[in-house]
Amino acid sequence: MKIIKATEKHISLIKDLAKRSWENAYADILSREQMKYMLDTMYSEAEISEHLKNPNYHYYLVFDEDLDIFDGFLGYENHYEESTTKLHRIYLVPESKGKGLGKKTLEFLNVKVKECGDNRIILNVNKYNSAKNFYESQGYQIYDEGVFDIGKGFVMDDYLMEKKL
Repeated sequence: MKIIKATEKHISLIKDLAKRSWENAYADILSREQMKYMLDTMYSEAEISEHLKNPNYHYYLVFDEDLDIFDGFLGYENHYEESTTKLHRIYLVPESKGKGLGKKTLEFLNVKVKECGDNRIILNVNKYNSAKNFYESQGYQIYDEGVFDIGKGFVMDDYLMEKKL
């Protein structure tokens, strides 16, 4: 596995990886309409481009060197709050699950967070997403929960999780 810093030239790849992973991760959780709305909004070229212009926001691609394919991506923002990095997105395509890539990607994130001087990572996870169990296995704990209006009558019903480094 290799983790590669993403740039503007990778936006369409990020969008494709998001769509492929979301279709699997959220198929039984979100309606098709909400999934399309969120992908169109959160993963638009303009949105990702804005993130890439922010010096604290980073995208990395997860690359399988053996198979010569991209398995997923990571998006996080250092200094989101005082001494805190927010993990905005980590997604792997369904066929890459079970290879240990999620764990290795979070270990990479831990290193990057320490390098920037933050000592806490936060994230939101849908209450019905089995990824919650994965995050707990990696040392994250629920510290709150919330329902967030994202427009068009849709909400995100999430656990807020944290890991202190």
